[in-house]
Amino acid sequence: MVHVVTKPGKVRPANLKDLRASGWKSRPGGVKQEIYENFTAALARGEELFPGIVGYQDTVVPEIVNAILARHDMLFLGEKGQAKSRLMRMLTRFLDEEIPYLDIPGCPVHEDPFRPITKWGKELVQSTPEDEVPIAWWPREKRYAERLAPGTKFADIIGEIDPAKLAGGASMSTEDALHFGLIPRMHRGIFAMNELPDLDDLVQVGLFNILEERDVQIRGYPISFDIDVLILFSANPTTYNRSGKVIPQLKDRIGSTIQTHYPRQRELGIAIMKQEAGVPAILDGEFPVLVPPFMEEVIEQISIAARKSKYVDHQSGVSARFSIANYRTMIANARQRGIRLRPPEKPAVPRISDLGHLYSSCLGKLELDMMGSHQMSEKQVVDAIVAEAIKTVFQEYVDEHGLNEIADIFAKGVKIEVGDMLPSGAYAERLKRVPPAWDKAFEVNAAESAAVRASCVEFVLAGLYASDRISRSQHHGRIQYEIT
Repeated sequence: MVHVVTKPGKVRPANLKDLRASGWKSRPGGVKQEIYENFTAALARGEELFPGIVGYQDTVVPEIVNAILARHDMLFLGEKGQAKSRLMRMLTRFLDEEIPYLDIPGCPVHEDPFRPITKWGKELVQSTPEDEVPIAWWPREKRYAERLAPGTKFADIIGEIDPAKLAGGASMSTEDALHFGLIPRMHRGIFAMNELPDLDDLVQVGLFNILEERDVQIRGYPISFDIDVLILFSANPTTYNRSGKVIPQLKDRIGSTIQTHYPRQRELGIAIMKQEAGVPAILDGEFPVLVPPFMEEVIEQISIAARKSKYVDHQSGVSARFSIANYRTMIANARQRGIRLRPPEKPAVPRISDLGHLYSSCLGKLELDMMGSHQMSEKQVVDAIVAEAIKTVFQEYVDEHGLNEIADIFAKGVKIEVGDMLPSGAYAERLKRVPPAWDKAFEVNAAESAAVRASCVEFVLAGLYASDRISRSQHHGRIQYEIT
């Protein structure tokens, strides 16, 4: 019996005779049945179905489970940054580790050895002794392909008549004349189309047969294939629900619509932010960074405030990548301070003044509501959103008692200047003129670390400013608080 080694310690049949003797069988339900069987086994074992997906356990995941058990094609409907593509890609976890296919030179399809669909596969099996029919193995990670809808043509994903093959003598009514698109090439796999509403109408029509009859027809010629493929789509609700963007007959053929959403609790958003940003790795190293909880909350609250802001286009959404990029920028500036100061601060602790550098990670990620009456620039919108986020978190941390006393001291002409490059040890000296602010900072976090205390001081001062109790001026990372 001849075998081929595909992985260390594993052997697989290398010809059709050995494959038949091994007991391997085709699944009558194809790739959807394959996913169904592997998925139900994982479900019965109580495994985590989608590792790394946070906040969807009680909402999105149950709908995906039902869609898989129903053997449906799926549409993931949600705004940007809601893990739609990640969820689609993770479905490959429920494919077999690898499957056999007919190893035919020039054949664009990974043919089921016992159920070939192309002329090449059928002729090989019918005319060749089984011990001479070569078998190769297709790993699960290669059985997924995706395409972005804008610019996608019929030939890209379905196929086209190939003029070069016609010139070479191939008959137009035979498979020899065809160029195969991505979907036929993913026979026995998973194909995903991102941003479905941007797909050309002609291509949408071409998907009708694939979704319903599971066959491919090209240019109206009498050539069709019984395609075995799981089709996935993603779309933004605004464009998907807009009349004329997606043909109704195509919508009707999609088995399940999975609606995603942004984190519904701030702590879930923080968990996603830290996971995707690479915590704890990005905080460790030669120049470590320690992030106080209130700074994490402010960063995530900035995204929450942006999603509610009247200045931001709600139809576009605010991606989770907005929080992730801002979090990493805040850490980067804190680390820069820790490295530049002499002696270096270890660990460096992010402060409110570090948020003055968020423009680089914010700009371009927000789409302003141009229909509103405001005339604010994108930077001004960012400033307003950051101030709102600080105010929200500050009010959760600091009671009203004692704030008036701090504001009264500033009203007597006291000015306090802080900044992203000011050594942490300088804060105690500068706050001697406003002792209640120092005391209130200690209430926020009782740490003895000078760097943590400096971060708390800036949080209190920024919260007072956001609450309209004191004013401030800001220039190149230096902030001066006073009563004007």
